[in-house]
Amino acid sequence: MAVNAVTDNDFSQNITSNSKTIVKYYADWCGSCKLFAPKFKRLSNDERFEGVNFIEVNAEQNPEARKQAGVDNLPFFATFKDGVLVKGESTSKEENVVAMLEGLN
Repeated sequence: MAVNAVTDNDFSQNITSNSKTIVKYYADWCGSCKLFAPKFKRLSNDERFEGVNFIEVNAEQNPEARKQAGVDNLPFFATFKDGVLVKGESTSKEENVVAMLEGLN
């Protein structure tokens, strides 16, 4: 599955229309965010996480989406189930993101 870029305009609709969603919050200046991008893309194609909606949000340009997950540092990942925040975590460790994804099942 592809990673979709989402803005404040379509964030709420995106997380409520998909039962399971993971969001990667990033900023253009964030080196760790850039390093994690290929890992996030790879995870989106992992068959273990089929059916999970993978989206990314520029945290600097989308304050409403950032508020919904309580973003406090970057990169920040948040999982939503039926539009409700399940977990949010600032991490650059792939195993932490995998654990969050596994928590959606």
